[in-house]
Amino acid sequence: MTDPAMTDSAMNDEVSLLIVDDHPVVRDGLRGMFDNAPGFTVLGEASNGVEALERAAALDPDVILMDLRMPGGGGVDAIRELTRRGARAKVLVLTTYDTDSDTLPAIEAGATGYLLKDAPRDELFTAVRAAAQGRTVLSPAVASRLVSAVRTPRNEPLSAREREVLALVAKGTSNREIARELFISEATVKTHLTHLYAKLGVNDRAAAVATAYQRGILG
Repeated sequence: MTDPAMTDSAMNDEVSLLIVDDHPVVRDGLRGMFDNAPGFTVLGEASNGVEALERAAALDPDVILMDLRMPGGGGVDAIRELTRRGARAKVLVLTTYDTDSDTLPAIEAGATGYLLKDAPRDELFTAVRAAAQGRTVLSPAVASRLVSAVRTPRNEPLSAREREVLALVAKGTSNREIARELFISEATVKTHLTHLYAKLGVNDRAAAVATAYQRGILG
């Protein structure tokens, strides 16, 4: 049975939110969800990372619900800049992506938590409250990936196949063309990319190529 005093306390301790997502339908859905739940106030919305920085500075929310892959300014760069500025807001990533190339950079940039968009409503409410208190919140899938990443050195050498994929990426070859040239599926190409991104500590093709040249992996 819930303690009435605890319930009253939770209700009175309102958490203010900024919702950042490039899809209006997602923003509307999240706003409606939190507006109809006691203990939350949605201060505003943003459609990309750049706008999120402006809105965060103006609104000073307790928690920022941040998507990652957004045209016009990604979430990781925004999180990194919020951290650099010493922003009070805690960032809770809410995205559909749980690959190493998304998860690790977001956490390293300063995100307090990382949830997937298929999280149940109550889990999301609990996560936002926990984030507001500075507690780390991770979906089980993301937590397991982080554990694996900690156990795997970031400078782990690339496999021969990963080097082949990276060399083709450096030439501007598309995933489909790489698959055709190496006689593998596009899904396998994407898997190799995910693994080499994690090993290089990057989250996109351009950064992978640049890092590979810096380390002498590509000549």
